[in-house]
Amino acid sequence: MTEIVLEGEKISLESPVVMGILNVTPDSFYDGGKYTSELKIMERVDEIVEQGAGIIDVGAYSTRSGAAFVDEKEELSRLSFAVELIRKYHPRVPVSIDTFRAGVAREINHCLGPVIVNDISGGTMDDKMFETVAELGVPYILMHIQGTPKDMQVNPHYEDVVREVRAFFTERIARLNALGFNNIILDQGFGFGKTVGHNYQLLDKMESFLDLGYPLLVGISRKTMIWRLLEITPKEALNGTTVLNTISLLKGANILRVHDVREAVEAVKIVKAMKMGL
Repeated sequence: MTEIVLEGEKISLESPVVMGILNVTPDSFYDGGKYTSELKIMERVDEIVEQGAGIIDVGAYSTRSGAAFVDEKEELSRLSFAVELIRKYHPRVPVSIDTFRAGVAREINHCLGPVIVNDISGGTMDDKMFETVAELGVPYILMHIQGTPKDMQVNPHYEDVVREVRAFFTERIARLNALGFNNIILDQGFGFGKTVGHNYQLLDKMESFLDLGYPLLVGISRKTMIWRLLEITPKEALNGTTVLNTISLLKGANILRVHDVREAVEAVKIVKAMKMGL
């Protein structure tokens, strides 16, 4: 499957799509605190759109390891403010909201129109999430995580990370399908309850997830697996990000979730040209 459905319209992912990150949080690991005012949010949104992203992903609750707790009311307020601005100035651009809370997903969809739900917990942190997205019918990004953001990086362990992540997807997909829901995107959850080694094992075996039959999203932008390996900082990790995004595209990624839109769009164009023999 290389498409999702939003507002009754099919969005093709046969040609990979770039998802630009808009963090309206004070403490995200890379750009926390930069986009909190209307002016700064719109500058970022305009930049994402102008550089060629096909989706804007809005996050209002940092899920990096050790991040501060945000209550549901505050998360909803932050998300609503940003989504309203995007709807006002770029109404045709698909929006994704980064939340693990079913109540937040429901409220945004009911009050501001259909949006993609990007759930870092794969339905493990709110037992109402699956029935909520099934009722809403909007695309759902099903991400793998071991543990929760609070403890996920405390000695993550797998006997076989590829097999176990795949088993997680299989079980979760079956639960969603049992609710009559099939509008799913899979995200292996790089950096969420995984060591640097686990992350590279997943990247190396990404093809192992293609036969599950759903689009694959890769969210690898400026993450620890890059800067810790290269002994640099997140600010210095653009080149490494582009390398891993390119590898992901060659292995079948359908969506790249990134901070740096222009560079990701260029990677998509280059890989597409290579595959077409241009």
